[in-house]
Amino acid sequence: MSTPEHPSGAPWRNFYGRRHGKTLRDTQREMLDEDLAELSPGPVDWDVNPDRTPLDLKALFGDRPVWLEVGFGGGEHMVHQAALHPEVGIIGCEPFINGVAMLLGKIRNAGVQNVAVHPGDVRDLFDVLPEGSIQRAFLLYPDPWPKKKHHRRRFVTPEHLEPLARVMAPGAIFRVATDIPDYVRQTLEEVPRHGFDWLAERPADWREPWDDWLSTRYEQKALREGRTPHYLTFRRR
Repeated sequence: MSTPEHPSGAPWRNFYGRRHGKTLRDTQREMLDEDLAELSPGPVDWDVNPDRTPLDLKALFGDRPVWLEVGFGGGEHMVHQAALHPEVGIIGCEPFINGVAMLLGKIRNAGVQNVAVHPGDVRDLFDVLPEGSIQRAFLLYPDPWPKKKHHRRRFVTPEHLEPLARVMAPGAIFRVATDIPDYVRQTLEEVPRHGFDWLAERPADWREPWDDWLSTRYEQKALREGRTPHYLTFRRR
């Protein structure tokens, strides 16, 4: 049976999870209306960009190296990295609109100007990112999809890792943080199969956070509930 396609020729993609949560405050709606279009990296919707024209990252960030955060949650880590590394441009991808609204508030408060926001599925963003264009990627406390029958929905599957590998430059760094042991297992099995080397040499390399780490609200929840974070670092071959 063939995979259904959008009229543009791009494949249909199932999306799992929520796009909306609690009712947004008026100030959050205002930020979505006023700020989001300006921070968008470019047209990634099928109807707007049916030919899936690659993004012009030079027009977006100049000569800065480009980093990508997949599923930025509330945005605290992304804004922290943007403020700490003004020499890079960071694209954040998050389909949960409440998280996008939270990020926009943090961007306003921090005044960072080296960020772009894609409020949607990262697979659509992969379609328009140029090959080898990403120097660093972050996957921090992704949805664990704990039921075995849902493991195929996880990010660390070929559907996501193959295009991730395509858009990452040789030598680029991919960081994964999770508190779910089975997610660690699947990550260590799948990520190296798609062109990455795990850089750990000693237990501290996965037990201790990175030097520029900012603990997220998801990590704080995990710690309160007695779960152990793991910090995995890979390099694109």
